[in-house]
Amino acid sequence: YCNVLQYFLMPGSGPISCLGPWPKDVGIIALELYFPSQYVDQAELEQLDGVAAGKYTVGLGQARMGFCSDREDINSLCLTVVQRLMERNGLSYDSVGRLEVGTETIIDKSKSVKTVIMQLFEDSGNTDVEGIDTTNACYGGTAALFNAVNWVESSSWDGRYALVVAGDIAVYATGSARPTGGAGAVAMLVGPNAPLAFERGLRGTHMQHAYDFYKPDLMSEYPVVDGKLSIECYLSALDRCYSVYRNKIHAQWQREGSEERFSLDDFGFLVFHSPYCKLVQKSLARLMLNDFLSHPSPNTETGPFTGLDAFRDIKPEETYFDRDVEKAFMKASADLFETKTKASLLISNQNGNMYTPSVYGCLASLIAQQTASQIAGQRIGVFSYGSGFAATLYSLRVTQDHTPGSGLDKLVSSLSDLKVRLDSRQKVSPAVFSENMKLREDTHHLANYVPRGSVEDLFPGTWYLTRVDDKHRREYARRPVDDDLTAAPELVRSSTAPEVQDE
Repeated sequence: YCNVLQYFLMPGSGPISCLGPWPKDVGIIALELYFPSQYVDQAELEQLDGVAAGKYTVGLGQARMGFCSDREDINSLCLTVVQRLMERNGLSYDSVGRLEVGTETIIDKSKSVKTVIMQLFEDSGNTDVEGIDTTNACYGGTAALFNAVNWVESSSWDGRYALVVAGDIAVYATGSARPTGGAGAVAMLVGPNAPLAFERGLRGTHMQHAYDFYKPDLMSEYPVVDGKLSIECYLSALDRCYSVYRNKIHAQWQREGSEERFSLDDFGFLVFHSPYCKLVQKSLARLMLNDFLSHPSPNTETGPFTGLDAFRDIKPEETYFDRDVEKAFMKASADLFETKTKASLLISNQNGNMYTPSVYGCLASLIAQQTASQIAGQRIGVFSYGSGFAATLYSLRVTQDHTPGSGLDKLVSSLSDLKVRLDSRQKVSPAVFSENMKLREDTHHLANYVPRGSVEDLFPGTWYLTRVDDKHRREYARRPVDDDLTAAPELVRSSTAPEVQDE
């Protein structure tokens, strides 16, 4: 059995241990990110919207927002990121035994995005692939990732990789919420001997009913949002998840004979689901508030809690919108933010909120701006939140092995071009952005539709929508990787639909 499993190992990864009850170090082996090739500048959007300068750039912490034309939908985003991951890592499609998609961008109430992606597997002949779509706002990608990890660690595992895809197009109606949009997709390869291994048993989860953000109108891409309630739900979930996580790690430590207290200092890095960057900065401050209130005797004379004694008896549930508390703990946590979290906000700041891929775009941003030796051996805290609502705080342990050719070295190298890719995008005017949003609104879920957006505006290697037929069947083609637009595009279509090539 071990010999069979070795066949599916990535080049350079270690041997699989068959001696214990679980495969060793199950987690993220490879990670690929896709974002649209066009963006709008948030400062220019402030001018178009007639709001005060800095409302989006300073108040929200957003610089640029990526968006999709009518050439892209959730299927094309996921096709693109999966094929890119497979090609860049030299993987064969028959090495994947589970594929699961997390998304809230629903274009069909029955057919899963996962089944569309399966068309990439056809040439390999591999149809033995478990998993379907998972949906709950921005949490779906995390649920899919947990399912993948659990599959590898279960009796169902057959030795192959799991592939997790998180993708969304985040768009809002004209108004105050529109600047918090974005779009993109992340694909993650899950298996044993991973450079980013899940710490077993260390998940703090909180789930509760609330109508903070939801999408009841199935004919529209736009959500219904209660902004203030959404922030309260996010921060209350963060409080609860951190409390559960700390209790679990304390229990582990006590079983090992240690009475140490867990605090933010025990995380090497922290990444958060990022609706907008400013909320992430406030969230780290929130965790410091939790550390402060749970400490039996915090030092308020020196150190990070200096001068905070006035807040000793406050109740967390009464402080979600307390400006004095927020200001004091953002100041107290400023150094921690700079060292543990700020680097993770590159994609969020430059591309916007991607919904399910958001927190994993933050993880990719963090890795892209470190060397393998800088993150080796670190514990990375990950907070995922989805409205409605569902949230988990968990941790990844980075492998110690950062030698050239190691799994960690390959992961870091694969993301090292992130800034270059962001800078290669095309900036469009807010007026053109608004025209694209109006086109998407008017044509959402139309039958007999041929997209109008330019294929030339897409990155090479991007899958795009070519048409929707009279039965709502969608057909796709891929822009050539070598950027030769005269070459015939690869086609993906329904087997029963007529063969039509993009004009």
